Amino acid sequence: MARVALTFLAWFSVLLCGLPLLSVAWTATGGTLETWTQLSETVLPRYLWATVQLIFWVGLGTAIIGAVTAWLVVACEFPGRRVLEIALALPFAFPAYVLAYAYTRLLDHPGAVQTYLRQIFEWGPRDYWFPEIRSLGGAALMLVLVLYPYVYLLVRAAFIRQSATAYQAARLLGHSPTSAFFRVCVPGVRPAIAGGVMLALMETVADFGTVDYFGVQTFATGIYQAWISFGDRPAASQLALCLSMVAFILIIVERVERGSRRHFEAGRRIEPLQRHQLRGRSAALAVAACLVPVLGGFLVPVFVLLQMAVTSRQNPFTGRYVGFITNSLTVSAVSAVVIVGLAMAIGYRARLFPSKMGEVSKTISSIGYAIPGSVIAVGVFVPLAGFDNLVDAYMRETFGLSTGLLLSGSIIVLIVAYAARYMAAALSAFDTGIAQVKPTTDAVARSLGAREGRLIGRVHMPVMQASLLTGTLIVFVDVMKELPATLMLRPFNFDTLAVQAYRLASDERLVQAAVPSLIIVAFGLLPVILLCKTIADSRITHHAERTAVAEAA
Repeated sequence: MARVALTFLAWFSVLLCGLPLLSVAWTATGGTLETWTQLSETVLPRYLWATVQLIFWVGLGTAIIGAVTAWLVVACEFPGRRVLEIALALPFAFPAYVLAYAYTRLLDHPGAVQTYLRQIFEWGPRDYWFPEIRSLGGAALMLVLVLYPYVYLLVRAAFIRQSATAYQAARLLGHSPTSAFFRVCVPGVRPAIAGGVMLALMETVADFGTVDYFGVQTFATGIYQAWISFGDRPAASQLALCLSMVAFILIIVERVERGSRRHFEAGRRIEPLQRHQLRGRSAALAVAACLVPVLGGFLVPVFVLLQMAVTSRQNPFTGRYVGFITNSLTVSAVSAVVIVGLAMAIGYRARLFPSKMGEVSKTISSIGYAIPGSVIAVGVFVPLAGFDNLVDAYMRETFGLSTGLLLSGSIIVLIVAYAARYMAAALSAFDTGIAQVKPTTDAVARSLGAREGRLIGRVHMPVMQASLLTGTLIVFVDVMKELPATLMLRPFNFDTLAVQAYRLASDERLVQAAVPSLIIVAFGLLPVILLCKTIADSRITHHAERTAVAEAA
C-alpha cells in the first residue's frame, strides 16, 4: 500500500514538473510558420543578442568575484576576515530587481550621486558624462552583485577541502602567492567555479524584473510582452521554447562540470593550509576586494531602501499592506509545504524502491529550476485553462451551471507553477538529509519488522528534520521573491509584495516601492542566516580536521 501511494505521489509530482515544458512545446506547434518567421526577422535576434551579452558579463563577473573572495578568506589572513567571510553571503537576500530599484534611485540623473556632483562642480545637465544605470551593463551589474555568492560558496568549500601540498610546493619553487593561486589552486577548483557560474547563469536567463525595469529586451521580457500585452500565446510559447533550449544547454554544461569534480578531489593525505599573513598594502587590497561586493550587494542598497522607506512615510501595517503581506505569506507557506511534501514522495520512491525510473523522475523534477518563471507560467496556464474550459462547457450543457475558472483563476495555478520551478531546491534538501542515513540502517530496521511508514517516521525524520526545515525555508523565500510567474498567473485582485514593488517601480514611484522591497529582503535574510551559520560551522569543522591531521602527523 505504501509503495502504491508513494509511486502515485511521485509520478504526480513528476507530471506537475514536466507539464510546463510539454505544454510550451505543444502550444508552440500551434503557431503558424508565418508567426515564427516574423519573430525571427524582428525581435528574435535582439532577444538572443541581449541574452548572450548578459550571460557573458554575469558569468565573467561572478567567476572573478566569487573565486577571488573565496580564495582570500580561505588562504589569507587580514583584518576583518572572519566578518567578511560571512558577510560575503549577504547579497543572497536581495532579489536582483530590488537591487535595481535601489541603484536607480541612487545613480539615475535625479539621484543623490549625480545631484551631488552637479552641486560640487557646478555642472549643467550636459557638462558631464555619467554611466547610464538603466542599460544592459547596469542589469548585468545588478545580477553580478546578487549572484556571485553562488560561486563564492561553492569555491570556498572546494578550497577548504583542497590539499595544500601542491600550493606549498609551488611556493617553495619560487612562485608568488598570486602565481601559485592561478597555476595550482584555480585548476583544482575549476569545476566548482564552473558549477557556481552555471547556477548564476540559470538565474540570469530566468530574470525578468531587472531587465524589464532597465528596458533590456531579452527572451524573458519578450515572453511577457507577447503573453500579456499582445495576447499572442503561440508567439509567447515559441519564444519560451527558444529560452528553454538556452536553459537546457546550461543544464547540460552544469551536469558535465559536476560530473568532472571527482577528478579534482584531494588525495588521502590532506596537509593543513597555513593562511598567508597579509600586511600593509596587500592587506588593504584584500579587505577592499572582499568589502566592495558586500557594500555593493547589501549595505548600500539596504541604506538606500531604508532612506526611501522613511521618506515615503508609508505604514507597512495598514490594511492594504497587511493584505500584500498576508497574500505573500499564504502562497509562500502553502507552496513550501506542498513542494517539500511532493519532493519527499519523489525522494522516498527512489530511496525505498530503487530503480532507474526513480532516478529519471528526480532528474525530470529538477529541470524546472533552470527554466524561467515566465516559461513556467506559459506552460502551466495553457493546460489548466483548457481543463477549466472543458469542465465549464460540460457543466453548462449538462446542468446549465457555469463553474468558471476553477484552477486557473485560483492560487492553485500559482502553486503548480512554483512546484515546477522550485522542486529542485526541495529535492536537494531531501537528498542532503537522507544522505545522513546509511542504507544499512534501513536494512536493520526492516529486519526488525519496521514497515515503510514506521521506518520514515522513527528512523529518517529525526535525522532529516533540519534539512527539510532548511529546504522548506528556502522554497518559502524563493516563492516570495518570484516575480514573472506571480505577475502572469496571479488571480484577480491577488497582489503580493513582489507584484506591488514591481508595479510601483514601473510607475516610477521608487520611493513607495521601497517598503515592499524591504519586506522581501527581510524575509530573504532567513536562508542567508542559515548559510552564514553553515559557513561558521564549516570553519569550525575544518579547523578540527586540520588539528586532527596535524596531531596524527
